[in-house]
Amino acid sequence: MTTPQNQSFTTQIVHADRLGGAEHGAIHKPIHTSVQYGYDKVEDLIAVFQGTAKGGFNYARQGTPTTAALESKITQMERGLGTIAFSTGMAGICAVFLTLLKAGDHLVASQFVFGNTNSVLGTLADLGIEVTTVDVTNAANVAAALRPNTRMVFVETIANPGTQIPDLEGIGALCKAHGALYVVDNTVASPYLFRAATVGAGLVVNSLTKSIGGHGDALGGAITDTGLFDWSNYPNIFAAYRKGDPKGWGLQQLRKKGLRDMGGTLSSHAAHQLALGAETLTLRMDRTSATALALAQWLEAHPAVSRVLYPMLPSHPQHDQARKHLKAGSWLLSFELRDPDQCLPVCNRLQLPIKATGLADTRTLIIPVAHTIFWEAGPEVRATMGIADSMIRLSVGLEEVDDLLADFEQALAGA
Repeated sequence: MTTPQNQSFTTQIVHADRLGGAEHGAIHKPIHTSVQYGYDKVEDLIAVFQGTAKGGFNYARQGTPTTAALESKITQMERGLGTIAFSTGMAGICAVFLTLLKAGDHLVASQFVFGNTNSVLGTLADLGIEVTTVDVTNAANVAAALRPNTRMVFVETIANPGTQIPDLEGIGALCKAHGALYVVDNTVASPYLFRAATVGAGLVVNSLTKSIGGHGDALGGAITDTGLFDWSNYPNIFAAYRKGDPKGWGLQQLRKKGLRDMGGTLSSHAAHQLALGAETLTLRMDRTSATALALAQWLEAHPAVSRVLYPMLPSHPQHDQARKHLKAGSWLLSFELRDPDQCLPVCNRLQLPIKATGLADTRTLIIPVAHTIFWEAGPEVRATMGIADSMIRLSVGLEEVDDLLADFEQALAGA
């Protein structure tokens, strides 16, 4: 029994386990702790190993029934072909890069990517993969960077921390014309606010720790194949996986080489936590987006603040893109103070926001960007990303908006 596709986003997700066949009439998929999965006939085990069986498990490093239930939910959210869950979002990103690219290939990536992703780009260059980073808010910059050996283009729907939004449609059209794999990290927006398949993405990345899990209690990541990319023409698919329908080749390689070989396995316990969090995704995204917008508008009017970066503000450079593609602006906003020396004191005077790294918790989180998550990148890289020394990043939580505004008012009073 499957969930009707004409039902709403949340209705589908909260009933997914029950309608997908959870054991004993349970409404949630149970936590499967078994590492091994046995079969009555060795031929059935062989079929699972060789990928000719429909379903089935052999060793938990490649997944369990619990992680499979979560993968099904993510696929449903993205309306994709299939999903692979990983222990973290970064494990998923590394699997995409390291299993689908090889030495001599060329990758075009956004220059505004998350700090750890930027660090991985440096590692790829050390391994012989050519990397070009460009301002992806204009598709012309991507077009100028494309080469005959360009295999992949990587962007984030909403960049962290600067909230830049790519020319999503324009880049999708370029990738299609060039035959390049279009990979979109949709972590900040989530599949509720934006579906990357609508702009031609072949693979979609989600850090499940963030929007989808949403409670700061479990790490996880996912890669979803939208079914839009033609894997039959992709030269880097291992010969053993070039069997059957080419639509499944990408996921097969990612699961075998990216999950099985690299070992970034999501535990069943974490998968269960993330699946529960996913049930309230729409409620949390609507609430945090509304609060973030109200806070962004208030900060923009404050004399101590020089700039506020939030996609739904008319002052945002990609405001038109945001309104075109996103249902709302999400929970991420950044702002800069007129006096850089007040950056740390303002953070310390705030009482409600927790001084911690991380994103999309139910509680508001705050961090001075240049001093922490982008300190390792250095001043030159920060400048290309538009990260000022006074930039403060907020991940807006579920607190009442009036309480947050009152807290910011007292914290900025002395700035």
